[in-house]
Amino acid sequence: MANVFFDPGERRAARVKDLFARIAPRYDLINDLQSLGLHRRWKQYVVDLARPTPGQEALDVCSGTGDLSFALADKGATVVGLDFSEEMLRIARQRAVARQHAVGRPRFVSGDAQKLPFSDGSFDIVTVGYGLRNLADWRVGLREMTRVARPGARLVVLDFGKPPNRLWRALYFGYLRCFVPVLGLLVVRSASAYGYILESLKHYPAQQGVEAAMRELELVQVRVVNLLGGVMSINYGEKIGR
Repeated sequence: MANVFFDPGERRAARVKDLFARIAPRYDLINDLQSLGLHRRWKQYVVDLARPTPGQEALDVCSGTGDLSFALADKGATVVGLDFSEEMLRIARQRAVARQHAVGRPRFVSGDAQKLPFSDGSFDIVTVGYGLRNLADWRVGLREMTRVARPGARLVVLDFGKPPNRLWRALYFGYLRCFVPVLGLLVVRSASAYGYILESLKHYPAQQGVEAAMRELELVQVRVVNLLGGVMSINYGEKIGR
């Protein structure tokens, strides 16, 4: 049965926007539940790879409720978080206000990840967490991330992966098929909202596809970090300096 929030065609963006409007109030809670809190460790790994330092400028694409944006800002970077979901941005901005005495407060803006509203070479760091997979064309999104990155900038992508071990992948997909939608039903009253994860992952090349695309874009130091045997993955690359 087709997932109501997944559309591989022209309506992809609208469906994804509807999805995040629905789950925004419980997004952080369900992330903790479905990952047993591990998503926080994985996001910290992204920040470690990004190596932000005071004074550097960072862009967090598909920033959601702001976890990565805040973590980058805590290291002293000047951070812009961009998302197209006003509901997710509202929560991120509320969190920013609550952090008025923190080291840094990211600036959150509305925008299209496939047409970033920034000049070429604007950022020292560009991250995306659980967002590339949701774009109508993830390759366009990755190209845009590369375009706005300065020479020497670090690009880091965190998302659901496809484990290389076939048995482990089958067990993992079974978890996404059976348990996660039930969690969605209980927490946000929509099984489809979290059944979407598996459906979108089936149509996404995951870590190996992103790695190949990074190499095609002539990024250097390209590598894949598999987490939990590839259940989650981080793709890393650097824009060549000129």
